Amino acid sequence: MYLNFFGLNEQPFQLTPDSHFLYLSDSHMRAKAYMDYTVWKRDGFVVITGEVGAGKTTLIHKLLGEVQDDVKLIRIFQTQLNEMEFLQAMLVELGFDPSKLKDSGKVELINLLNTYLLESYQCGKHVVLIVDEAQNLSPKVLEEIRLLSGLEPDKEKILNVILVGQPELNDTLSRPDMEQLVQRIRLRFHVGALNQDETWGYITHRMTVAGAAPESGIFDSEVLPLIYEYTGGIPRKINILCDTALICAFADTVKRIDTIVMQEAISELQWKPATHKTTHRAGFAEALSDGEALIGDSPRYNQSSAPKFAGGDEQWGRLFSLLLRMMSDMSFRMKNIDEKLLRIEANMAGREASPEAVADEGSASKGAEDPSGQESSDDYPDDAPTSHLNSVHIA
Repeated sequence: MYLNFFGLNEQPFQLTPDSHFLYLSDSHMRAKAYMDYTVWKRDGFVVITGEVGAGKTTLIHKLLGEVQDDVKLIRIFQTQLNEMEFLQAMLVELGFDPSKLKDSGKVELINLLNTYLLESYQCGKHVVLIVDEAQNLSPKVLEEIRLLSGLEPDKEKILNVILVGQPELNDTLSRPDMEQLVQRIRLRFHVGALNQDETWGYITHRMTVAGAAPESGIFDSEVLPLIYEYTGGIPRKINILCDTALICAFADTVKRIDTIVMQEAISELQWKPATHKTTHRAGFAEALSDGEALIGDSPRYNQSSAPKFAGGDEQWGRLFSLLLRMMSDMSFRMKNIDEKLLRIEANMAGREASPEAVADEGSASKGAEDPSGQESSDDYPDDAPTSHLNSVHIA
């Protein structure tokens, strides 16, 4: 729509993954190097994670376009599968007839895969399994992948694995029952968001690939802070915002994207400033105390953000209930302290305590105990998670 207006040959910010437009930031370059190493060196098991829209699938497409004839790739992009469905999907990618696999049992499917892998190895073929959206894989499917990757005739891997997914994949791998799989992982890397300088490099790179002249200056450099503020350096968000800005400029017959046009694009999208995420750390909670593991791996409280809660709904309910009890107990105690301070102040002023005051003092001294006769400081139910109190930080 706006190609002729801006002198472009193709859309620079389309959302479908296109390795032709791949911009290799430092983070993307490292991730690609790890993936290449697995393919060319026939070594190991690689896990690549990244936030939604970070460019992981584009890296996969780049790798697919560079493989040689002696490499057979099994590409799995649909991961909401059970073990049987996953094994069937692998065999279909290898050229097996889906109709003949439908009634096959698990043992038969595994035998077919093992036979294919061994025959490929004997013929000098290298088989690589690439799984995108791997965060959706169940632990049982991951266990099947581990077992398949364990075939090692002549002390050489005959199936190498690249798992690519969102940070939730690290959460799955941190489970105790995943320890055997984790020990097989050779390389592990998280693709982070672009920094501000890389964001500008990303935009100019895609515009140049799309046919824009280097001196055209379609995007004014003054819009960079605004773009980064609302995209957080996530490539997919950059694509959406910049494409919308080009449409707005075309509609207004403006040849240059300045802050006015960019603000208009942001208003059209109804976006709010992005939250810049830090690198996800797998297994971080294991090294924390019980209370810190319950709170999670987010930064401590500040005026603009609250910590991310890593526990489930049940843990959250228990913690919230406990905090309410603590607040109620503190309020009760503060009331008693206020009453006693008032009486002390009255005595210091030389007042004589009336019989009613003496009675009040007697009843107040019993106020620290609840009606059951037990001290309120110990009146927590047996199931309250008191073990977390010492490590929970309250701002």
